[in-house]
Amino acid sequence: VQLQASGGGLAQTGGSLRLSCTASGSFSSINSLGWHRQAPKKERELVAMATSAGDTNYAEVVKGRFTITRDRAKNTVYLQMNSLKPEDTATYYCTAAGIWKGEAFSGNRYWGQGTQVTVSS
Repeated sequence: VQLQASGGGLAQTGGSLRLSCTASGSFSSINSLGWHRQAPKKERELVAMATSAGDTNYAEVVKGRFTITRDRAKNTVYLQMNSLKPEDTATYYCTAAGIWKGEAFSGNRYWGQGTQVTVSS
């Protein structure tokens, strides 16, 4: 599974950015697609995930500000980030987990290359 992320960049406090990530490769479906992030000197953390069943999960610190959507036909997930704060500054990683290839299942998690989000105060 290859994950190609785009979007990110620089925003001011209170501004908005949108990330997108497209999965490609040899698979029939992916259970979870979403985003983690890692700020300098901090551990990587979950931001938001969307399942193939339509469920979503958000970190408490982004609830009400970020929205994750998933286009199953395009194998693409989007993260709309509104009301950005300086503490949202981090490298954002697209992730995929729970990969089906026909009847075979892999529980491995795959990571994209990371895209930088910087929020100025």
